[in-house]
Amino acid sequence: MAKKNVIIIGAAGRDFHNFNTYFRGNEDYNVIAFTAAQIPDIDGRKYPAELAGNLYPNGIPVYGEEELTKLITDHNVDDCVFSYSDVTYQKTMSVSAIVNAAGANFVLLGPEDTMVKSKKPVISVCAVRTGCGKSQTSRRVIEILMEKGLKVVAIRHPMPYGDLVAQKVQRFADVEDLAKHNCTVEEMEEYEPHVVRGNVIYAGVDYEAILREAEVDPKGCDVILWDGGNNDFSFYKSDLSITVTDPHRAGHELKYYPGEVTLRLADVVIINKMDSAAPEDIQTVRESIEKVAPDAIVIDAASPIKVDDPSVIKGKKVLVVEDGPTLTHGGMKIGAGTIAARKFGAAGIIDPRPFIVGKLLETFEIYPNIGTLLPAMGYGEQQLKDLEETINNTDCDSVIIGTPIDLNRIINIQKPNTRVYYDLQVIGNPNLEEIIDKFVMSRELRAKCKGYNNQ
Repeated sequence: MAKKNVIIIGAAGRDFHNFNTYFRGNEDYNVIAFTAAQIPDIDGRKYPAELAGNLYPNGIPVYGEEELTKLITDHNVDDCVFSYSDVTYQKTMSVSAIVNAAGANFVLLGPEDTMVKSKKPVISVCAVRTGCGKSQTSRRVIEILMEKGLKVVAIRHPMPYGDLVAQKVQRFADVEDLAKHNCTVEEMEEYEPHVVRGNVIYAGVDYEAILREAEVDPKGCDVILWDGGNNDFSFYKSDLSITVTDPHRAGHELKYYPGEVTLRLADVVIINKMDSAAPEDIQTVRESIEKVAPDAIVIDAASPIKVDDPSVIKGKKVLVVEDGPTLTHGGMKIGAGTIAARKFGAAGIIDPRPFIVGKLLETFEIYPNIGTLLPAMGYGEQQLKDLEETINNTDCDSVIIGTPIDLNRIINIQKPNTRVYYDLQVIGNPNLEEIIDKFVMSRELRAKCKGYNNQ
């Protein structure tokens, strides 16, 4: 049989993983190209030969998704494999229509063909949309496990936007490692909250190689924690699957790919942000869970916020800087910074759009519904400069930093500013401690826990 020609449609993450686990070394297929979307400036490069394997001595080119039809026609493509996350079903099937109209098959790879099995117990934390609260949930799960004396290694969903060979396997154990690996703002937002707490976190490109190194981490490893990205499902077979939902976007849990997959796979579903969501929206999420994941344990939770200095907010006209992906493909209209502005009595939120410069102009063109919030875009040095200039240009009294990292560490904000902090707070029962207790018992981890009693 002739090899099938394949294009992998992605966004520098799931696409590379699907290639590595399903296509690399598979002589039934010839991967012609990757296409790229969502993330700025990731097309026009190659998936390198060093990672692509013996069948691809010249590597595999990456094109913009707008070239998909031409690529299918020019290369007589048989299959197009859709491999990125947090897109509406309308968007997913619109791409499918483009693929089918050009003559190719539209393919979605599932967990059985893409999940890697670990030698250690795995807990996965995923979500139905970007910005639901995976990060604080992951941190809380790790805290509970560490309180029991267990050694936890976190592995984060990929964000490989730089030198892919150098990023094959990345280990972050302290803040200096962020600079060592030339992290973008998006990467720092995910890695820094772990390392400042003394946790080790891995990421990169080759997730089987990453897993094998994490399993033998120098600090020890009893449990692997998969810290998911966007609304993607886990790259690893999970012994406990936790999915986070967001009543601020009630109904989205059944409208976005592959978020509904994570919901259907969940052993535990967390309804987050209940402290700031409307009761009718919380009920909508409950009904969705009952519909597609009736056997899952449901945990009620909040993400209460605090700030360094409320006086920077009270009575002031503020610029609110929020997490970039949450506002862009996450589609959120409210974030931690916005809630802080309301809670601590800001006089108003200043619209940054008259003051934006450079590549941030492109961001607002692509995502026109961002509104009066400023996404902390920092995928490269130029975007960071543009973010800094935009903040300093904005006619405001002060700045609320609603991102998971301190932007002052990487850009020079010349206005009074304060950071927002948020952690997961479980409401009532069932709670995460009970669920982790059962997980520890069922996975024969009890003997490694503090206070283990043979009786």
